[in-house]
Parts: sequence; C-alpha cells; structure tokens
Amino acid sequence: MSQRTSLAASVQAKKGRLYAVIQTKENGKSKSVWRSLGLDEGANKTTVSKTFRRVVTEYEEEYNKRLLRGGKPDADIPIFPFLCSYLEKAKQHLQVSTYRSYHQMIYGRIQQYFSKRNHLTVENIKPKDIEDFYDWIFESGVKANTVIHYHVVLHRAFQQAFKDELIDVNPFDRVERPKKNKFQGANYSEDELIALFELSRTDPIWSAIVLAGGMGLRRSEALGVRWSRIDMEQRTMLLDTKIVEDEQDGKIVLLAVEEMKNKTSRRTLPIPDPVYEMLETVKTKQEINRRLFRGSYNREWDDYVCTDDLGNMLKPNYLTEHFSTLLKKLGLRHIRFHDLRHTFASVLINKEVPLINVSSFLGHSTISTTANIYAHLDKTAKQNSANVISDIFRKEKI
Repeated sequence: MSQRTSLAASVQAKKGRLYAVIQTKENGKSKSVWRSLGLDEGANKTTVSKTFRRVVTEYEEEYNKRLLRGGKPDADIPIFPFLCSYLEKAKQHLQVSTYRSYHQMIYGRIQQYFSKRNHLTVENIKPKDIEDFYDWIFESGVKANTVIHYHVVLHRAFQQAFKDELIDVNPFDRVERPKKNKFQGANYSEDELIALFELSRTDPIWSAIVLAGGMGLRRSEALGVRWSRIDMEQRTMLLDTKIVEDEQDGKIVLLAVEEMKNKTSRRTLPIPDPVYEMLETVKTKQEINRRLFRGSYNREWDDYVCTDDLGNMLKPNYLTEHFSTLLKKLGLRHIRFHDLRHTFASVLINKEVPLINVSSFLGHSTISTTANIYAHLDKTAKQNSANVISDIFRKEKI
C-alpha cells in the first residue's frame, strides 16, 4: 500500500471568512489550495481547530486518491466545498453584483443543505438529489424565480466541472428548470407619477426618483448618472456607469463600475423636461452645499448627480428602503423603487410608443424582453391593429 501523503496547511482569513490554505504540488510546482471552513473570522477557537482538521483531512484523502489514479482530477468532492472553490475561480469573470448574489446563495441555503449531506459529491449527485434540493427551497415559501437563480448557479458550476473533465455529463442538464413566474409589476398612473415628483422635491432621493420614473433607469443606473456624461445643451445623457455595493474586509463599500448589465445597457438617451429641470435644480444645490459645508463636503462623488447634502453617494439599499418610507410619509400608494421603471414603460406604451423604442430606452438586450414584460399593456396598439383590419374589410364591402 502506498504511504499516505500529509500536506502542510494553515488557517487564513479572507473578507471576514476563514479558510484552510493547503500546500500541494502539481506537475512539480507548488500550489496553494483554499478550502472554506464555513466559519466567520472570530469564531470559537476549538470549533475552528476541529473544522480545520476535518477539512484538511478530507482534502488529503482526495489528494491521495488522485495520486493513486496518476494525477487524474478527483470528482469525489462534496458539493459545498466544490462550489466554494468554483466561486473563487469564477470571481474574476463575474460582475460585482453577480458575485455577491452567488456568494449569498452558496453560503446561504446551499451550505445549509449540502453541508449536512457530504455523501453527495460532484461525481455521484443524481437528478433526484437535485430535485430534492429544489423541493426543500420551495418549502421555505419562495417563488419559482428564486429556485431558478439557484439552478443557474449550480448548472454553471457543474458545467465548469464538465469542462475540467471532473465529470462526463452535467447532471443539471437532466433536471427540468422550474417555470418562471409571470411578471406582475405594479406601476403608477400618470397623475400618481406627477404627484410623486412634486411631493418628493425636498427629499434626499428626489433626483433618483425622477431619473427612474422619468427615464426608466434601473436603481444602479440612476445612482451612476454623472455630470461629465450629461450634455445640457444637446439635452442628452450617456449611461455607462452603475453604482453597486461590495463587501471588502467585512465592510460594505460603494463601487462605481463602468461595466453595464449588457451591451445595450450602455446607451445615450434624450433628457425629458422633468429630468432636465431636476438636473438644473440639483446642480445649483450641490454648488451651494460645496461652498456652505466646505471641508465637511465629500468631494469623492463630485461627478455624480445622486448625492446627499454633504456630497455622499446614496447607497442602493438605503434608496430602496427610504423610498418605501417616503411613500408612507407622503400618503402615496406603495410600489417598489424598481416599479418606477415599469411606470415609465407603461406610460410610453399607453401613449402608443412602439415597443422597439421603449426597449431601446430601457436598455433591454432584446425587444422580446420588453414584449414579455409589457406586451399585456399594449392594449391601444392591439385595438388599432384590429381597427385597421376592420377598415380593410369594410372597404371590400363598399
């Protein structure tokens, strides 16, 4: 029997989480392998030590099996450690918001479920095991769209395992993806939108409200609007930046990312009157506040429209939460902040603006995306189409 190889390892912290960093050799070269302990920095020392030994022992067994097979990659890896490893490798290719979403899912429900089922590995997991996991998620009362997000993450991770020749087939190809919930967004009427614009003028998030409701911008896009991308003479605005939240060293920080959701999200739009008037007002107010607060004014975000009185960028989560509070304070009907985007689209469609133009304004990747979401609102256009057909047949009878 071959002698068992023991590997040097240590505990290291990264972004508030603890990992076992194991030293190995592949093709004669030293390599550090990071395996998550599933524990936060500052966890009980006894728990950390016990978990560390278990994780290292499991990896050593995996490593020695691989040596016996002549170095062929080992697929006998429990699901949760595999996904942790996948996430770290994929991070450089993911947008910040996507990475945070994946991290939340993997270290949330996926860890909770699969850490108790270490007998399920990349190699032996079956479609029935996957369906059981989906059923477990459904039992918590979530909608199908939530389960679809988990399916996407898991499918991508196992597709990478397939490319790396860990497995011969992707088991998630054999699982039927849950059907997406039909979108049922709320939106304001024209009168409600006008009232909101007027009543919120003195609120810190007024600029973001007008950008979302007056131009159909996503939350991250509204926060990313920059003065250097606005041409007040031509009345145009280039959207090429978004504001997202990221976790660094255990703290939430704001990042300005010049990488939009898709190619069509980077777009130049005409500025409607209410937005133009808001921009003029905000620009004047920011200039006054810089002189008034001087050294206390945050100059980091000088190029951005959506800042508070001290020049600080509005945080995405604050925007969402404060919007709900504001509606209650103003006595207005509750909608989500994102529903301002839907309100903008519904107003255009009800005014018979063609879907292709609405799609271009919203920055959708395809017109089919717009049609799937908003086609049910296009009643006037449908009626006009029916009237055209009716007129043709009336002429035939004359």
